[in-house]
Amino acid sequence: MTDKVKGPASYFPSIEKKYGQPIGHWQALIKERLPARHMELVSFLKEEHGMGHGHANALVAATLAEG
Repeated sequence: MTDKVKGPASYFPSIEKKYGQPIGHWQALIKERLPARHMELVSFLKEEHGMGHGHANALVAATLAEG
């Protein structure tokens, strides 16, 4: 039995499908902008890459949680 993915990572398949890039691509862009704040990074993804708020927020949260 497999556990269902929960939290921000649950958005990853739809992010890859909708925006045509692997999650690693987006995480690298986020990491390049560190030490920016969470909402600054969300705004960057929304404004520069046309990403929806939920997808941008999930990517930023997951990337920052990695440390």
